[in-house]
Formats: sequence, C-alpha cells, structure tokens
Amino acid sequence: MYNLLTDLSIIEVSSFVASPTAGLYCAQMGAEVIRVDHKAGGLDYDRYMLTSEGRSLSWENLNRAKKSVALDLRSGEGRELCVELAARTGQCITNLPEKSFLSHHAMKAAQPQDAPDMTSVRIMGWHDGRQAMDFTVNAASGYPLMCGPEDWDMETAPPVNQVLPAWDFITGAYCAFALLAALRHRDATGTGSEVRVPLGNVAIGTVANSGMMAEMLYRGGDRERLGNAIWGAFGRDFRSKDGTRFMVAALTAKQWKGLVEAFGVATPIAKLEAQVDTDFSEGDRPRFEHRHALFDIFQNVAGSHDYRALESRMAANGCTFERYRTAYEASTDPVLVDDNPLFGPSPANPSGFEYPATRSFANLPAHDAGDPAPAPYLGQHSEEVLADRLGLAAGAIGKLVDAGTVALSDERQ
Repeated sequence: MYNLLTDLSIIEVSSFVASPTAGLYCAQMGAEVIRVDHKAGGLDYDRYMLTSEGRSLSWENLNRAKKSVALDLRSGEGRELCVELAARTGQCITNLPEKSFLSHHAMKAAQPQDAPDMTSVRIMGWHDGRQAMDFTVNAASGYPLMCGPEDWDMETAPPVNQVLPAWDFITGAYCAFALLAALRHRDATGTGSEVRVPLGNVAIGTVANSGMMAEMLYRGGDRERLGNAIWGAFGRDFRSKDGTRFMVAALTAKQWKGLVEAFGVATPIAKLEAQVDTDFSEGDRPRFEHRHALFDIFQNVAGSHDYRALESRMAANGCTFERYRTAYEASTDPVLVDDNPLFGPSPANPSGFEYPATRSFANLPAHDAGDPAPAPYLGQHSEEVLADRLGLAAGAIGKLVDAGTVALSDERQ
C-alpha cells in the first residue's frame, strides 16, 4: 500500500467485481475506502469459492485495505445513514442503479454546507439503462466468435467465452481513473461531478479504440478464427519434444532475429523467403501472411527438443516467450509469486487462510509500498465510521445496533 491518497476518503456501495475493483485500487494507493454493505452482506459477500468456514475468497481479495460498515439497507433508516455517509464524505463509488435510494441527487441534496461538492462514480450496465454483466457484454463485443480453432466453421462453430471477467476489471480501473479526474476538476473549480460509466460502453469502446471496429467496417465482414495465433503478427503456441506447450511472439525485428537464432532455422527461413519472394525481417505483415509455413518450420524444431533446451536458447537470444502454466502452477511459481515484490506477506485474512497477497501493481521506487492489508470483517468498522463521520455518540450507535439498523463485526460468526 502506498500513501499517496491518505487525504482522500471514499464511500463505496457496491458488489461483484467492477465496483469493488475501483475501490481496491484507490485503497492500495492510500485512500480510506469505506465499503457500506447490507448487514447480512452484499450480493457478493458469499460469492463462490467459499472456504470451509464460509468465507468468500473473491470478496476477501477485492476488499483488501478497506473499512466495512454494515447497515440494514432494506430499511429507511439504514438507507438514510448510507446516504448521509456518502454526502458528508463527498466521494462515492457505487454500482447501485441511479434510480435507487443512493442517487447522485439524493447524496448531493443531503450534503452539509461544509462538505466538498458531491462527486460520484456509478457503474451501469448499458448506456440505455439495460442490465449487463461482464459475460453478456463480452457476448455482444464479438470477441468470443473470434476465438477457437482455426478450422472451425465461422457460421456454425460455437463462441468461446473467456474465463477472466476482463471487462469488469477494465471498468474498475477506468472508474478509479475517472474518480481521480473528477476530483482534480473539483479541486480546480470547486464543482463536483456525477460520473456514469456503462460496462457495455467500456467493452464496445475498447473494440473501437483497438481499431477492430474500423477493421470490421473496412473489410466488410468478420475476421477469421486464428486458434492461438496472434492477429497481424508472428506468434503462436508450440509443443516441445517432452510435451511442454509454450507461447512465443516476435513483433519486432530484434525479437524475430532472436527467435530465428534460438531455433537455428536461418536456412529454412531463407529458403522460404526465396520461394515466396519476401523478407520476413521487414515487419509483421509478411510474417503474418505466411504464418502457416513459418509455424511448420518452428514446430519441427520445437518437436525435436525438450523444453529446457529450447528455453535456454530462447533466453540466451532475448526471445519473448513463456511456458503455459495451469492456474495452480502460476499460483505456486517461485518467479511469478515468491520472488516477485508485488506480493507481500499474508495479512490476517478474515478467512484465516494464509496465502500471498498483492501490493499495488504500480511500482514507485521513491515510496514505500508497504505490506498488503487484510480485508475487513463485515461491519468491523461500523462503530468507528458512524462516530467519526456522522458524529454519533456511543449510546446512539448502541440503539441503532439494538434496533437492527447497524450490524457490528461478524468476526466471531
């Protein structure tokens, strides 16, 4: 955790992936992020996979370094407390609908005169109000119908969904950026902002920003499936003699030269160049257009050597490559995890399970990254936040607890 945003407090009322990710990234940079949930836990509180004690590992990791307040968000009083917390704090991240009790208008209307002008970031589904989630916007994006083996028929083959909810994580990161941009604007002008970020717009906008939309319109049709080949450049998975699968990529002249030297294929490459009247060192286009013949040359060598020998030769020649790992192998890999300063010692996780935890992805050499912080227990900071933010006395908080409007830490449950 870096301490770059220690003067910033954010109320987060969210669930699932995108919205908690936005808060997580702010918290890892030092912001005080106060997550407000329904007293029994939000929709993602028991999201699979659960430990034997019933703790969600997903929730635990998306809510590190945050504080937790648990309110009865189904009651009028609980909702009023939530709105007041957001209003007095001045910054809110949420994925609740705009027409819910936590609208930007409601938060702004509840602000005291000395509060900073309300700034909120709201994650939506589609721009027109329709509901959406990562896997449905991905279906609309066109990407799943580009995935799969090269020989699959474009008309009849099924889509291939990605496992990673990438649009959620991209949206979360974008929302953290959008919030800080709005806060900088407020610092300059004194005027807050309502920011709405539709998940679907992040997906279709990324399709456009990547150039793929222009490509589809220019070609007047869909791109063919490429299997594991890289579109527009040289790269694919290969299999060594001992059955190890690995990925190589050559997008620059240096990478291409290193790959040719590592595989010792200068002679067959020169022969192919003469046959097709081209120079593969000139750029991506000739390598991509003749990829099948090139793939055969490289696979012939890969299939004749064990991976360790190939790995040594590729490393010596500065190639860009990586061995395929299972998710479990990646999680236990000494280079990726044990020797990586991204990971710190396991904090005291609510689940009681010890495992590597991440610091901020960014590396700021002049600043101390600190150790990873644990996720809170649900309601762990209810008393503290209500006292500090709303000025409630212990007796008033006790009455709210007795009435079931406020819940305290679920540590002992």
